[in-house]
Amino acid sequence: MKTMKNCANVLMWLAVASVMASCAFGPDYRRPQTVTPPAYKENKDWKIAEPRDNVTRGKWWEVFADPQLNVLADKVTASNLSLRVAEANYRRAQALVQSARAALLPTVSASAGVTRAGSGTRAAATTYDIGANAGWDADLWGRVRRNIESNQAGADASAADFESARLSVQSELVINYLQLRVLDTQKKLLDETAEAFAKSLQLTQNRYKAGLAGRVDVAQAEAQLKSTQAQSIDTGVQRAQLEHAIAALLGVAPAELGLPPALVKAAVPAIPAGLPSELLERRPDIAAAERRVAAANAQIGVAKAAFYPSLTLSGSAGLQSTSWSRWLSAPSRVWSLGPDLAQSIFDGGQRKALTDQAIASYDASVATYRQTVLGAFQDVEDALAALRILEQEAKVQNDAVIAARQSVELTVNQYKACIVSYLNVVTVQTTLLNNERTALSLLGRRLTAAAQLVKALGGGWTLENASEKK
Repeated sequence: MKTMKNCANVLMWLAVASVMASCAFGPDYRRPQTVTPPAYKENKDWKIAEPRDNVTRGKWWEVFADPQLNVLADKVTASNLSLRVAEANYRRAQALVQSARAALLPTVSASAGVTRAGSGTRAAATTYDIGANAGWDADLWGRVRRNIESNQAGADASAADFESARLSVQSELVINYLQLRVLDTQKKLLDETAEAFAKSLQLTQNRYKAGLAGRVDVAQAEAQLKSTQAQSIDTGVQRAQLEHAIAALLGVAPAELGLPPALVKAAVPAIPAGLPSELLERRPDIAAAERRVAAANAQIGVAKAAFYPSLTLSGSAGLQSTSWSRWLSAPSRVWSLGPDLAQSIFDGGQRKALTDQAIASYDASVATYRQTVLGAFQDVEDALAALRILEQEAKVQNDAVIAARQSVELTVNQYKACIVSYLNVVTVQTTLLNNERTALSLLGRRLTAAAQLVKALGGGWTLENASEKK
């Protein structure tokens, strides 16, 4: 009868705990408001985005139409070591969620032992015991559930961090590769120019032998040739560094990667009049910052729950006897069952300090989130402005190249007719080479700006789906 009464009391405590467990202290999470402009300054056809961070990212680098780049970009996701770190951090975050969820369940342990004890006035005796213990901390104030909520948000942020790292690695590879191909094209230009200068040197030497040119003309032609050859050789320094950087991104030693020279094949992708609106919200760094706000918000509830008492329900059952033969018999049974209510009376303000700390962390995460959003708008605006301005500059620069070529042709004819000195030829040829190199440099900057725009929009952008969104 007494046992039944004790069980009834325990059931009553369990019922009370179940009702109280529906409470959860701390503010419920709401996404912080951010300032969202109605349109980009650099693209007024842009429309307000809706959250779409879960959209799968595609092979956005294919917009540059370079088969070798496609191969390298496919490899980098699988072999980059930084991505392995990010992936491991995500698995760790998932394990923390499982650990937090385990606190909702009771703990059960078992033990068995044989003890022999005695004293000067008492003969030695052997005690045999076997038993099981169970305990459960009732989540009365939502401390455990808020902790699970925080860890889950942290895991979501870690997943977004992985996506951000992947996008960063991909864009870095694309930019390095495009710059390498621009250098290859620039070296070809310098080599071809050096061949033309060698012919000019030969022409000048022949004219010098015929008494139609001075020794100074020969010296100027030779200096011009050697200077151009030196510039061609100098491109090898930056090219080697870019190739080494690509190898590191692929997770291999520089000695294991060789990219034969090739002309730049990539064309600057056209920017649609109306960018796909959802791509801004697909930026993984924004998603990570927002999830960290949610995690910090849940930690406020964890801190506030510490002000209230904790309820632990524990029980044990087993068999204990001083006789081996009667150890497992019914009279040897022992058990205990009951609740335990605990409350901190004085802690010197520690709990309040922890609550203030949680609130401050939340405020900081909100500010970080808003700053991340503003930074995202800036990134897109910067890339759009760069593409717009560089396109205008490239058109003017191409006109300059055409004019410089005409100038070279006319000046060389004048030199052959002994109308001008060779210094005039050197000047216009140098001007042409500088303009052609500038045009190639602008192409590289435009390709880089295009890759940066794709990154700023969160990746996954192609001309095909962009045209579908118009």
